[in-house]
Amino acid sequence: MQTIAIQVQDDYVNDFMNYINNHSDGITIAKDKNLELDPYFYERQKQLHQDLEEVENGKSEMISHDDLWNNINSHLKSIK
Repeated sequence: MQTIAIQVQDDYVNDFMNYINNHSDGITIAKDKNLELDPYFYERQKQLHQDLEEVENGKSEMISHDDLWNNINSHLKSIK
């Protein structure tokens, strides 16, 4: 069995589902919870993995939590 992702135009969903129901002998439909919660889940996941890889191989640097908040607080003070 193979799994594929299909995007269907909103105005074609009913026709598509009718087709699937009429030809459903070899088809199982399951909703992807990740995409229901965030339509860009897999794009974000891919980017996160790339970012982590860049940090691990030294191409990018991750700042500490404290440095991040110090930068935010400094910025907020500067705009007041």
